[in-house]
Amino acid sequence: MKKKLNIEGMSCNHCVMHVKNALMEVEGVKNVEVNLDGKYALVEGESLNNEKMKAEVEDAGYDVVSIEEV
Repeated sequence: MKKKLNIEGMSCNHCVMHVKNALMEVEGVKNVEVNLDGKYALVEGESLNNEKMKAEVEDAGYDVVSIEEV
């Protein structure tokens, strides 16, 4: 399963690592790729919970605008 999270508030590579590390904490997440220019994260894993992923990113200080399956 792969999901794309559209994220606002990232401005530098430190933000990218912060978002990546937050998403890797979510149960079921196997891989995370964060695109700073595109303002999104691609998350791969099994049984991905949108609410848990959104909560982790928002706890890290960023806004999740939308989540879609890809």
